[in-house]
Amino acid sequence: MRWKTVRGTEYLFRDTDRKGNGKSLGRRSAQTEALLVSFVEGRSAAQARLQGITEKIQEQARLNKALRLSRVPRVVARVLRELDRAGLHDSFTVIGTQALYAYEAAAGAHFLLELLASGDVDLLYDARQKLTVVSEKLDGEGLLGLLKRADKTFECVRKNGYRAANAGMFMVDLVVAPRGMTESNSITFSEADLVATEVPGLQWLLNSPKLDPVAIDEDGWPVPMRVPDPRAFALHKMWLSGLDDREPLKKPRDLDQAQAVAKLVRDEMPHLPFEQTLTSLHGDVRKMLPLLDL
Repeated sequence: MRWKTVRGTEYLFRDTDRKGNGKSLGRRSAQTEALLVSFVEGRSAAQARLQGITEKIQEQARLNKALRLSRVPRVVARVLRELDRAGLHDSFTVIGTQALYAYEAAAGAHFLLELLASGDVDLLYDARQKLTVVSEKLDGEGLLGLLKRADKTFECVRKNGYRAANAGMFMVDLVVAPRGMTESNSITFSEADLVATEVPGLQWLLNSPKLDPVAIDEDGWPVPMRVPDPRAFALHKMWLSGLDDREPLKKPRDLDQAQAVAKLVRDEMPHLPFEQTLTSLHGDVRKMLPLLDL
């Protein structure tokens, strides 16, 4: 809250965003002055509580690092925290290799490091949501603007492309599941922003149940993640490993990740039985179950 002078008269003004937009709470009076005093006192108390919580998290972060629980790459964690701050945690699902960190956190286990090596993160956007709502939450700056808040060196790799990269050549891909023939409009959130690309097979991950664990980043800090059900992930990876047109270098990795996640579910997540068919998955994907050697 702040005082704002309009035509020589002071008004109490409440800002609603970082751009200075807000609304007037009335002319300066004993009532609005008391309201401002109450606000300032409440803000001071909230800041003191925040400081105490921050100190506790910093202490826990040091402990997490000492216990070697710090796993999620910093750049991934920063991007996901920015999505969470923007209220978009439920709009984007982490798929691909980076999802393994979420499964580790959910199961309380660690994968071998060779399974986790990756220089990119795939963000699956749920195109069933209204673009205008998401664009507003991105402050009109689009997904690229959000990435720049996480790391100012992020830039689109090419105009109207689906990929952004930072100075360290870590890449973020914006992907969507295939849409109907009548949905021909590009999915993008602002001008000069990333434009989502359709990837076959992602509709099964989009429609599967989701997990929302809190993982730990390289600095020991918590990071909220949203990923597909690990059973869907394992079956989908197994399906990818058998595609004739899949890149040869990716197929063995797909297979290794499928089997590793399936074993993790079997050993550490007995509440998620593979025998319980995931109806969101296509029959061709469900047929991969016997190949997981469960």
